[in-house]
Amino acid sequence: MPSAPRAPRKPAAPRSKAAPSASDAPIVLDPSATPISAPAKKTTPKPARMTAAQKKAAALAEAEAAERAAFRAQQPVVLSIERLIKKFGSTIAVDGIDLEVRQGSFYGIVGPNGAGKTTTLSMVTGLLRPDSGTISINGLDVWANPAEAKKIIGVLPDRLRLFDRLTGRQMLYYAGTLRGLDNKTVRERSDDLAAAFGLEDALGRLVTDYSAGMTKKIALAAAMIHSPRILVLDEPFESVDPVSAANVIEILQKYVETGGTVVLSSHSMDMIQRVCDGVAIIVQGQVLAQGTVDEVRRDGTLEDRFVELAGGRKAAEGMEWLLNSSN
Repeated sequence: MPSAPRAPRKPAAPRSKAAPSASDAPIVLDPSATPISAPAKKTTPKPARMTAAQKKAAALAEAEAAERAAFRAQQPVVLSIERLIKKFGSTIAVDGIDLEVRQGSFYGIVGPNGAGKTTTLSMVTGLLRPDSGTISINGLDVWANPAEAKKIIGVLPDRLRLFDRLTGRQMLYYAGTLRGLDNKTVRERSDDLAAAFGLEDALGRLVTDYSAGMTKKIALAAAMIHSPRILVLDEPFESVDPVSAANVIEILQKYVETGGTVVLSSHSMDMIQRVCDGVAIIVQGQVLAQGTVDEVRRDGTLEDRFVELAGGRKAAEGMEWLLNSSN
């Protein structure tokens, strides 16, 4: 018996097209747009390689510095400060400073304004009596044996008042005879110092007519005329032009090379780092760091180390009126 015919299949309903997605949308390039490039890979800059000559020079400088440091370590202590304290009313200007400077050193003392530098140097030179503590120069207690100690000190105080109604030659004569030198020695040394400091043509003029730089130089000459063992100089390069400062530094370096000792305060970190072999950083009457310049500055500059210890740089906050002054 024949089978019944199958019913024809109904055609499938057409599938509805899905709405195009954003990813299916055609990409239209804007010819004026800046092409987007792949993010650049971060590369660590390679340190510049030193040439053989630079390596040799650096090694030589390091060896010379080590040799000088070893030599100075064997020299006697020419200045010793122990537990030094000075108060002005309730203000502690110097708070227990301990410091040693060896013979033949070019030693710098740095610190912010009001740190106690001038107060410390004034006590070292016998100009200001400490409240407590001891100061010895070449083994002599400055306050127990002031006359003997001052014979071997040359002093350039900060804001020194000079006998400015004297001529330069008269001032050097006064300084020399006050130190016990005879007339012939005073004349010879005055001429030598005037030539070294470039004051030959100024010795006959009144000191009151000198420029600020010339006044500093005649004061330094007066401090050196008796050939002291140690020079204590408070801001010796303030108001001194760069050429004169370089001349003075050269004179002081020769003095150190022959066994003299220089202790100076200054705000010029670059000069201290370049010239001095030892340094102390004083902040709020205390020594926060001392040693060779390389030891104190570590891997940075002396200025960076100083700023770090002195409290860091201050941001210019609350000064929008100044920062926007150009608008």
